[in-house]
Amino acid sequence: MHAPDARWHGLLERPEVVVLLAERDGAAVGYVSAIRQLHLWTGGDVLDLDDLNVRPGHRDAGVGRRLTTALARLAAPEQLLIRWGTEVDDLDAQRSYRRLGATLRPKVLAAWPPAAYADLAADG
Repeated sequence: MHAPDARWHGLLERPEVVVLLAERDGAAVGYVSAIRQLHLWTGGDVLDLDDLNVRPGHRDAGVGRRLTTALARLAAPEQLLIRWGTEVDDLDAQRSYRRLGATLRPKVLAAWPPAAYADLAADG
């Protein structure tokens, strides 16, 4: 995350933001973050998994699985869809997600930064 501390704390205080931390011997070894939001296509809310990260030296020890399991437990009472993306060439991540039972499908992600749409928006 590349946000100043004050902004970071403000983001974490938002009710739609979920961050779960994994610790070992009192030290953070991983986290999962997700954002609950309305998704019109599904007709309700979804949890968009924003980031799943396990520190080197703690990978392949079940930390990621425990974090995703904890996220699933939060989503289960309301049967929320959990969705996320990964890089096309990140085959290790894809294998992990398949083992969880996730469905993988290709999709192109588009991002429209303000500098790219500024002229269009100004023309009204």
